[in-house]
Amino acid sequence: MHSLATAVAVLAACVTSATARNDSLATSDPFYPTPWMTGQGEWSDAYAKATDFVRQLTLLEKVNLTTGVGWEGEQCVGQVGSIPRLGFRSLCMQDSPVGIRDSDYSSVFSSGQSVAATFDRQLFYARGYAMGAEHKAKGVTVQLGPVAGPMGRAPEGGRNWEGFSPDPYLTGIAIAETIKGTQDAGIIACAKHFIGNEQEHFRQVGEANGFGYDITEALSSNIDDVTMHELYLWPFADAVRAGVGSIMCSYNQVNNSYACQNSKMLNNLLKDELGFQGFVMSDWQAQHAGAPSALAGLDMAMPGDTLFNTGDSFWGTNLTLAVLNGTVPEWKIDDMALRIMSAYFKVGLTLDEPPINFDSWTSDTYGPLHAGVGLDYQQVNWHVDVRGDHGDLIREIGARSTVLLKNTNNALPLSKPKFIGVFGGDAGSNILGPNGCSDRGCDNGTLAMAWGSGSANFPYLITPDSALQSQAIADHSRYESVLDNYADSQIEALASAPEITAIVFVNADSGEGYISVDGNEGDRNNLTLWHSGDALIKNISSMCNNTIVVIHSTGPTLVSEWYDSPNVTAILWAGIPGQESGNSITDVLYGKVNPAARTPFTWGKTRESYGTDILYEPNNGKGAPQSDFTEGVFIDYRGFDKSNSTPVYEFGYGLSYTTFNYSNLVIKSANAGNYTASVGKTAFAPVLGNFSTNLADYLFPNGSFRYISEYIYPYLNTTDAKAASGDPSYGQNASEFLPPHATDGFPQPLLAAGGGPGGNPALWDVLYTVNATITNTGPLDGEEVPQLYISLGGPNDPKVLLRGFERLSIDAGESATFTADVLRRDISNWDTVAQNWFISSYPKIAYVGPSSRKFVLSGTLQ
Repeated sequence: MHSLATAVAVLAACVTSATARNDSLATSDPFYPTPWMTGQGEWSDAYAKATDFVRQLTLLEKVNLTTGVGWEGEQCVGQVGSIPRLGFRSLCMQDSPVGIRDSDYSSVFSSGQSVAATFDRQLFYARGYAMGAEHKAKGVTVQLGPVAGPMGRAPEGGRNWEGFSPDPYLTGIAIAETIKGTQDAGIIACAKHFIGNEQEHFRQVGEANGFGYDITEALSSNIDDVTMHELYLWPFADAVRAGVGSIMCSYNQVNNSYACQNSKMLNNLLKDELGFQGFVMSDWQAQHAGAPSALAGLDMAMPGDTLFNTGDSFWGTNLTLAVLNGTVPEWKIDDMALRIMSAYFKVGLTLDEPPINFDSWTSDTYGPLHAGVGLDYQQVNWHVDVRGDHGDLIREIGARSTVLLKNTNNALPLSKPKFIGVFGGDAGSNILGPNGCSDRGCDNGTLAMAWGSGSANFPYLITPDSALQSQAIADHSRYESVLDNYADSQIEALASAPEITAIVFVNADSGEGYISVDGNEGDRNNLTLWHSGDALIKNISSMCNNTIVVIHSTGPTLVSEWYDSPNVTAILWAGIPGQESGNSITDVLYGKVNPAARTPFTWGKTRESYGTDILYEPNNGKGAPQSDFTEGVFIDYRGFDKSNSTPVYEFGYGLSYTTFNYSNLVIKSANAGNYTASVGKTAFAPVLGNFSTNLADYLFPNGSFRYISEYIYPYLNTTDAKAASGDPSYGQNASEFLPPHATDGFPQPLLAAGGGPGGNPALWDVLYTVNATITNTGPLDGEEVPQLYISLGGPNDPKVLLRGFERLSIDAGESATFTADVLRRDISNWDTVAQNWFISSYPKIAYVGPSSRKFVLSGTLQ
């Protein structure tokens, strides 16, 4: 049982970084006490069950519930302690947002960014449900996803593919529907990473030091109040409104306070203003303090040890002591346990859950239960096949998320072409196997999944080369492929063959910051295609007048050198499609699926046109690198509109094999009531009892079970509290180092902008309903994605904001009605003085069209 000095943990900073810093740097205001959950709304039944359960727990059991057992402590990437006395097995936390990391016989789904391109609420939900069902069948209780941070502030961001879109409205709808699907499947969703986690560089000190950067504190994302509310917090409000059970706080600092102990972010914005009822979990090693992190809003420490495999913990023994000596009040540990168990019961989990049937640390059937120390060798993998028919869904999402960016003279769809030539390593297999690179940390073969903890193991991978060849054989077409980007003579011979239709596959990869691929430390170094992809396209299109380009990428790439070549007849963005990659793209190329997807980000002409970028070099000496979000809310298409920069392909753009007409715009007022600020006070913080102050009750129970080194326990090893803490200054007055009101448990005033899940309930009132008629005027049945944009009219507002969309299936010659509800929040701005939402007096104009720069219909919101 190792424990760190409580004082050291405290001094790690509960409000701002303890490191000496320039006073001109951004700061984060303290907000205390941490709000206690109330069980409001749809949480009431789960809250009642949790209250009954937590009331039975001892302090040791409550601490066990909140503290991870340590890296490689048990089978999942994260587990808390169990409560055998009540038949409660450990919670199992497992990546990832595209599939079950480190397992077998499970699926690899399309990325969040890819599914966002479908603009299809039903597919958002279906994907979430299928992933949730697979996780549950493996014994997982908390799926570490979906992702709204990063949103994609900078297109080079390494983990943008895990999220959905740099547009907060699209991301908000996607994350909400994914959460509903995941939790309807019977496990807890964990929305991440909260908040401002927009790049991989400098997110962790140790990681940055390993790459040769001499810094002592993690990067600070410096975000103003308006930008926080109108952009980065927006999708998390949707997540809370959807009933998400858990939210993961991020590695970075926000305004120079670590996100996992930032009382402004966790206490004020998340738990108070947004009314979050679930629990806040730290990212792995993102906790930097003991008692202060609890008081600032953290509820669960992952993986439990301060650094992997050390056995040291900010919580565990230290949290037990902090409660015993009053540094952490009893009501706070009760609230932490209540939040965890309320989320548990809310999704239908019971005390009779089946055991975990896989192991994150070995693919073998037998291995040590405690991999970190190699103890308790037993069966740890049962190789349970949980895939069901999800391959069909993955194939559908892969096809329906493919964006047709260019299609000259109806080059597509293909119809039994005489001769198909496929080019590029991205069409083929990884010669090491689809799982040959740990956590997919390489870019060999076709890019169907990017790298990092957001990855999973392929059960199989259908490559474009294999799928297209099968189609060509069925059509009696001639088929050849060259899968080496640098085989110049072979490429020239094939590309210059008569009557050939050339399909060129190229990619651009990225991932999490602990892996560097070809010098890209998570974040992309540039926006060009990898493996000389641009040169490959130009070379082939110079010889073949019917060159089709397919891009697999984790975001936009620069296409200006070749996209407008008359010999490049079609361009498709196929994103990160998952295990059915080849089948999905074949379905689109041959017209089995008529494309309707829309690009979920903007394709700029230059890197500079985005106005944002990654901070690649430290800029604050050895202190925390400072990333100032000076662009405010103007990222992606908002920034392009502000600078009057013309993109290559605008946000929301995408073509079809048929055509559509927009007409008959109708805007109806819903006659909603007025917006009123929330008033009143909370109840007292509930205290559930079952609390002993006798330190002898907290000693390690020698003889009851074996002590395992590096495992995190809640027990003391002596009744001398100072000795148990290992802290020379143990016993000093908590008021000397805790912020004012940090331990207050009496009624607190309600925030004006709060009052319900996702914020003030009136924000979710429907103010208007917008309808339009969409007619398929072409020869083929197809789908269309009409989009609603609104101008808020103010001088500091973006030109337009996405505020509605719908994917409609319309047969040739038929019409359908597009419908979008405009909520109060959709036309509101954040008032930094009043700390509340308001609707400005500027005129509000609604626009409907097929993209963010093509508006066919418009009308005023009266």
